[in-house]
Amino acid sequence: MRVLLLGANGFIGRFVADRLLADPAVHLTALGRGDDADVRFDLASGSPGALTRFLDAVHPGVVVNCAGATRGGARDLTRHNTVAVATVCEALRRSGCGARLVQVGCASEYGPSQPGSSTAEDAVPRPGGPYGVSKLAATELVLGSGLDAVVLRVFSPVGPGTPAGSPLGRLAEAMRRAMQAGDGELKLSGLGVQRDFVDVRDVARAVHAASLSAAQGVVNIGTGRAVRLRDAAAVLARVAGYSGNLHELDAPHGMPQRPMIGAPRTEGTIADQLAAAPYPYPDGCGPWQQADVRTARDRLGWRPRINLEESLADIWMEAACRI
Repeated sequence: MRVLLLGANGFIGRFVADRLLADPAVHLTALGRGDDADVRFDLASGSPGALTRFLDAVHPGVVVNCAGATRGGARDLTRHNTVAVATVCEALRRSGCGARLVQVGCASEYGPSQPGSSTAEDAVPRPGGPYGVSKLAATELVLGSGLDAVVLRVFSPVGPGTPAGSPLGRLAEAMRRAMQAGDGELKLSGLGVQRDFVDVRDVARAVHAASLSAAQGVVNIGTGRAVRLRDAAAVLARVAGYSGNLHELDAPHGMPQRPMIGAPRTEGTIADQLAAAPYPYPDGCGPWQQADVRTARDRLGWRPRINLEESLADIWMEAACRI
């Protein structure tokens, strides 16, 4: 089976590439903007016609799209997350390859949910920020394309390579700074937020399973269990061997908490950057999010295997290398 992978150099894409390369039945071709891609092509600015010609030449059986942007203004997010997917869908419609499309979406498409609830695929999406809006628009394009396609709505991916700007990436960096400086107390805020953290290697397994399945529509990829950031912080401290105190800074009464930050030490620190975040919850998902993962189990035969402690240990190993 020939698979065309878009976005192979991203956080999720790198692990999807590794997973697909481990399957002897898969012949993988990577398309992207970087020099290390098999074929250089910018989905945000390239034409559907050019991509169609490539699809007809390579004739993949599956196209996996992990490409996109998580940061930037609304215009950039729209270009990289929505216009790019429109290009992919149009090229696949024009091509004679008949490839199946596996689109990697995100839980930000759902927006905030009721605390204690599990979000199923039939929930009405109400994204709370431009990132979620751009990804939801991409999902709607895929679902309305008439293609053989499935959208995997990934909840909060973690593990090796976790971006420094993510909640657990910021937590690991704050702890690294505290240990490097010999601080016996780490001041953090926003630890009441709860997210469904799923290891990126499990996400890659889900993409592989989706590429082989006949599943269509939207499928949630998560663990089905929300974890409070303060609990994740305690596990990370244990994994890191940090013996100091974790001091939680409560937000003023009636005010939404900002993203989790370490107490600022100097100008220009990660904490300073976070303090300027435009949304109380940068992912637009509010204080709680938890996936209903029954569809992934029933239609993909997929379940998460890697627990959060192992994911945190891998995040810390990378952060510790910077000490």
